[in-house]
Amino acid sequence: MNSVVTQRFINCHDKLKKDQRIRSSRQFALALEYLPQSLSEILKHRRDVTIELLRKAIDSFKINPVYLFTGEGPMFMKEEDHKNFRVLTIVTDSQNDERIVHVPMPAQAGYASESSDPTFIQDLPSYTLPDYKYKVGTHRSFDVAGDSMEPTLFEGDKVVCSYLEPTLWESSLKNSYVYVVVTKGDVVVKRVQNRIKDEKLVRLISDNPYYEPFDMKVSDIKEIWYVRAKISPFLPSPGNIKSAMHDEITDLQTTLQQQSSIIGNLYKTIEELVKQKRT
Repeated sequence: MNSVVTQRFINCHDKLKKDQRIRSSRQFALALEYLPQSLSEILKHRRDVTIELLRKAIDSFKINPVYLFTGEGPMFMKEEDHKNFRVLTIVTDSQNDERIVHVPMPAQAGYASESSDPTFIQDLPSYTLPDYKYKVGTHRSFDVAGDSMEPTLFEGDKVVCSYLEPTLWESSLKNSYVYVVVTKGDVVVKRVQNRIKDEKLVRLISDNPYYEPFDMKVSDIKEIWYVRAKISPFLPSPGNIKSAMHDEITDLQTTLQQQSSIIGNLYKTIEELVKQKRT
């Protein structure tokens, strides 16, 4: 059975024919360097569209990827939107299914500066999740660094995110939601306030009140990823935590008693030395 993305791809093909932007399905296939008989299989609902075919269709016919993957917006991009559009480098498995690329903490500075380099992206670890929502669209995960998002997110957590196309930043960036924002030199996880329409900027807000909000110009932002889930390290059971805390407190008490004894002996030694000096 065809996926919903394949059906939307077929809708775009049919619209191109209706508007006479292509003469035939064969011409459409050849323009995308794709076998006409393979395209025929897709149009007859016998196979799903591949990621590579989608990329070529987006580039050649300005098909709107937002429509393809979400069903929202127009089928085709305007010329201005197409110029600003950048196809992300993705990683696929042997069945051509897209994998989730993970950006670990040590690689985040490099990702900010090299995110358009296919080799850099392909060398990062990747994986899949069973939920269907991670099978549609492009997803990435990022390590959380620092304590600025505590108590919502802690250092060592991983956030799984879906890509927000730049043409949707102004209309779809939701206030108070958590996003990963990739700038020209950094990767940050913050809540946002969307001020793009009036001020051409995004305000980034930490959950930890120690950190002040700050503004980021849209021109300095390379990518925005909507945080959909988090993966946290497994914690011990409450009983184990209580036992561990008891052991730590006992060790601390023992240490304090030892230090108190040492200090007491030191005072006695000092007093004896003072007495000897006086006599």
